[in-house]
Amino acid sequence: MKRLILIGASGSIGSQTLDVIRQHSDELQLVGVAVGYNIESLTEILKEFPVSYAYSIERNEQLEQQFTAVRFFYGEDGLLEIVRLPDYDMLVNTLVGFTGFLPTLEAIKNHKDVALANKEALVAGGNLINAALKEYGTKLYPIDSEHVAIWQCLQGHPKKDVRRLILTASGGSFRNLKREELADVTLEQALNHPVWNMGSKITIDSATMMNKGFEIIEAHFLFDIPYEKIDVIIHPESTVHSMVEYEDGSIIAQMGVPDMRLMIKYALLYPEHLPDRQTNYLDLGKVGELHFRDIDYHRYPLVKLAKQVGAFEGNFGAILNGANDEAVSLFLNRKIRFIDIETCIFKTLQNAHFIKEPTIPQITESYDWARENVDQLIRNKLI
Repeated sequence: MKRLILIGASGSIGSQTLDVIRQHSDELQLVGVAVGYNIESLTEILKEFPVSYAYSIERNEQLEQQFTAVRFFYGEDGLLEIVRLPDYDMLVNTLVGFTGFLPTLEAIKNHKDVALANKEALVAGGNLINAALKEYGTKLYPIDSEHVAIWQCLQGHPKKDVRRLILTASGGSFRNLKREELADVTLEQALNHPVWNMGSKITIDSATMMNKGFEIIEAHFLFDIPYEKIDVIIHPESTVHSMVEYEDGSIIAQMGVPDMRLMIKYALLYPEHLPDRQTNYLDLGKVGELHFRDIDYHRYPLVKLAKQVGAFEGNFGAILNGANDEAVSLFLNRKIRFIDIETCIFKTLQNAHFIKEPTIPQITESYDWARENVDQLIRNKLI
């Protein structure tokens, strides 16, 4: 029985993680859960699962009275306190954004394995996380579909045989639009992803393809592959989740229906491959055709930028993360245009101060500075 603490439980990936736990209650036990402000979701989880620990941003006395057997955590430090608890085996981090960075580090320092759907943690501080994994002897398992696919394709093959990793990308909500057509797209259009059902932040990141840039950085830290050996290809069907090309010319691809629960299950139950009632099997006859095309970096400049930032390292990953988080938030609140997200990010990096080997506080400060810089650009009407 693997004991789990799930943070980000009320989000899209968190909810699908709960589905996996339901289907595999003989192997997986939910002992702790964390949400943000979604008390309604937390209440339903506590009714269904006999958890011992729960976190929300704000204290809720009614919840405490209703679930007297649960120990509650709150506020700025509560999320770190819950991951520092001794009696669990794996942290499942499905948070969105930079919020997931410190809990990931704290869980590793607590000698816990981590299943990570929070790509921003590695974007902001991948070197520090990998150093902690080595020091404390724990493991980091990806949950993102692309990285689970690569993980599977690498099984049984030495790294020296790898020619390149190939991350597939759906192309997002505007994959059929030219760059000049993006100026007037709406929020509703951006949130209408053609394949995946995701949260609003991730859906916008998919539309700008910032998520694919983040995934390049994530792949670098997860698999220790240099950036020049990590490529992206547009694959609209999202049937091939990613590929690995080997030096002998062969390419191994991982295929499946676009269902995140398959990826979550692989990470949580590894190395077992257990069936369940939710499993959907890929019918290649119905798929019929698969299409691929090279990525156009002029059309998707944030992918190229992320690759450059990743290779540069230092605190620029945290700055890229912060600028993107704030710009996407402004777009979701209808304060800027879709095309302005890119401009906010580029200008913030131009204004940034580079730190080659940042400490944890400096990573946090860089992230906060980037968000404030985006706000300042908007206030000063420089975007």
